[in-house]
Amino acid sequence: MMKPLLAIYLSMSIVCFAAYGLDKFAAKAGLWRIPEATMHLLELLCGWPGALLGQRLFCHKRAKREYMWTFRGIVIANIIFVACFAFL
Repeated sequence: MMKPLLAIYLSMSIVCFAAYGLDKFAAKAGLWRIPEATMHLLELLCGWPGALLGQRLFCHKRAKREYMWTFRGIVIANIIFVACFAFL
């Protein structure tokens, strides 16, 4: 029962990690950026582990206080969701 959830988290983490990398590249190159709302949506849809790795590896979005507060809330919501899912 947990295998599909693990597959979703892995897939979305890869997508979210790639989005962080693309957004960091775009920021440096002065190109079109991925909206923060889109980044948060990817995080919320089980991509937060990839986002966390992207934040660390690309040094991206970590200095934005408001962004990080929202990110932390998303992580907590995901942990609660998984905990509830695991106990059902």
